[in-house]
Amino acid sequence: MNIDRREFLKGAGALVVWFSIPELALGQAQSDPKLQQLDAWLAVGADGQVTVFCGKVELGTGVQTALAQIVAEELDVAFGRVFMLMGDTALCPNQGPTVGSQTIYRAGPQLRQAAAEAKKTLLEMAAAGLNAEAAQLVVTDGVVSAPNGKNVTYAELVGGKKIGRAFSGAAKPKSPEKHAVVGKPIPRVDLPGKVFGTHVYVQNLRIPGMLHGRVVRPPMPEARLERVDEVSVKSLPGNVRVVVKGNFVGVVADREEQAIRAARTLKVQWTQGVELPKMADMLAFTRSTPSRERVLAATGSVDAALGTAAKSHRAQYYVPHQMHASIGASCALASVTAEGATLWSPTQSSFNLRDAVALVLGMRRDKVRLVWIEGSGCYGHNGADDVTADAALLSQAIGKPVRVQWMRHDEHGNEPKGAAMVMEVAGGLDPQGKVAAWDYQVWSPGHAGRPAANGPGNTLAGAQLGLPDNLSPTGADRNARPTYVFPNSRVRLHLLQSTVLRVSSLRGLGSPQNTFANESFIDELAHAAGADPIEFRIRHLKDERAIAVLEAVAKLAQWAPRPAPRGGSNAGLSGLIGRGVAFVHYDNYSGYAAIALQVHVDRASGKVSVERVAAAHDCGLIVNPDGLRNQIEGNIVQTLSRALLEDVKFDTAAVTSLDWARYPILRFSDVPDEIAITLINRPDKPSLGAGEPAAAPVMAAVANAIFDATGVRMRSVPFTAERVKAALG
Repeated sequence: MNIDRREFLKGAGALVVWFSIPELALGQAQSDPKLQQLDAWLAVGADGQVTVFCGKVELGTGVQTALAQIVAEELDVAFGRVFMLMGDTALCPNQGPTVGSQTIYRAGPQLRQAAAEAKKTLLEMAAAGLNAEAAQLVVTDGVVSAPNGKNVTYAELVGGKKIGRAFSGAAKPKSPEKHAVVGKPIPRVDLPGKVFGTHVYVQNLRIPGMLHGRVVRPPMPEARLERVDEVSVKSLPGNVRVVVKGNFVGVVADREEQAIRAARTLKVQWTQGVELPKMADMLAFTRSTPSRERVLAATGSVDAALGTAAKSHRAQYYVPHQMHASIGASCALASVTAEGATLWSPTQSSFNLRDAVALVLGMRRDKVRLVWIEGSGCYGHNGADDVTADAALLSQAIGKPVRVQWMRHDEHGNEPKGAAMVMEVAGGLDPQGKVAAWDYQVWSPGHAGRPAANGPGNTLAGAQLGLPDNLSPTGADRNARPTYVFPNSRVRLHLLQSTVLRVSSLRGLGSPQNTFANESFIDELAHAAGADPIEFRIRHLKDERAIAVLEAVAKLAQWAPRPAPRGGSNAGLSGLIGRGVAFVHYDNYSGYAAIALQVHVDRASGKVSVERVAAAHDCGLIVNPDGLRNQIEGNIVQTLSRALLEDVKFDTAAVTSLDWARYPILRFSDVPDEIAITLINRPDKPSLGAGEPAAAPVMAAVANAIFDATGVRMRSVPFTAERVKAALG
């Protein structure tokens, strides 16, 4: 448990070049002492392999490959020589959680600068031995060559020694025109093992002497534990042990099936909890929940402009609770003794979760080590953190390693959900058909409760595992502010002080919901103005990159300009065809994405099928175009599922969407026939994330396409067959 990076490297026979680097890229002021607490490490082994210690983790987004490309580029070593060691709190720097589509944006510059500094240091070392100036030296795959014909390898330069260098900022990374690795479609290093079934997920991990655990959860929110009848499982096989800590109840057995049986058999009495509202009342319930208003933006005189507008319009939009629905249920292992704890977890936030679990265990955080092991993808805060806490509490009580594997009903029922949100927009047009007034309101709780939060069904009810600040707007305001420029504009957030279900980060946080409302309403105003939807958007933009992605998607989709929907021309057809468009400047500072898609609406059943999708994407300097396309496609497919099918069901006691039948997701047969993508590379701009931007416009693009096909506006997600059929009348 006391392992540190130097000891690790000593045991591995590797030699390290050390840098203390600031949190942000070169040029950031270093006056804040906290910035000096983050270290980036590069280890050069005797065989020339470069080990990168990275606090970010691979979640299926391809960052393991992209970050390795950045390091290989700056060090001038072959890509295959770079190995990424990720998310281990004993060995890696704390670079923050892997969230917000910010890994390449934030960790990329850190590793780029560290690698550039490493190369500068190694060249200075080589210059003396090669009897040459450092500026004269050339590096090819880790071999430093001098004009006189002499050469030396990186491994030879640092063999047997450790060299500590403080981050100076003097080393300059390569200019983009000199890139030979960055910008290339290098195949992802994690995919072969995943394709051929050899990749070790946390679900596959076994450690000697481990036992198996399960947790018995409260039947409804705020139910409190009254009594546990341990005798009820005494006769079961597997040396069953019952663990009770506060409101936490679990069982541990020798084998997994024995733990499952014990959890089902154990008799537990709970007090009556708090009833949930009816699902049919959720929109009104959300709007009436006590909240605090925050004005996020205000320009001009909105009320006056609305009162004098040539045309005015108002609409309300709703997105329900949705879930991550990770296809592999969450799993974690823990070994807790009096001396310390080791956690094996698929978390997106190694250091935050380590600190939270240390608090729950009553240990100093330097006594807790979290080893990140990849699990099923979540793109947000699924059950990974909670199952880690489950395993830790059970192991602490038993004194032996414990593995906890959630089942489908655990994952669907107890993972934190994406927040339900209500958006209301009012707008007015001037006589020339331009937007004169824009008034936007959103009702939402904060979206980020990681690493885990108290709430309905919480694993650690009352254990203070990273309580969220209900006054924090994190995620609720994401893309509430439009990129469009209006003379009179106001954006208000009504930050809810409580939630029906426990919520936390789901891909995009509030951006897909806010973009659904913003991009649906701008479409509605375009229709009121008798304008083409793309031309109308561009008319209200000043950001050249925003205009460029809209023009690019129009070209890719072969967009035919039109001022009115096709609904009239579709009359009498059983299958209605429509096209819709939507755009986002993600979080108002990150990547740009525009989506244009075609839907088929079956008049008889109401089923909506997305046939073709065109996407234009600008995330600055592209590190790996193939990985970027993977991410855009994944964003689109996942959010199509959210747009068409996903809606968490619950009764007055708890979530009832506990299986795939009651929480359907998009099937392979429903994936669009074509997803065409245009990548806009901007080598002169910083690399931005691609894990979330393309998800944001999808809901609105589908809604706008349905309107184009039918003339009917869908303002509540999901657009299920039943809901569309009812709207069609």
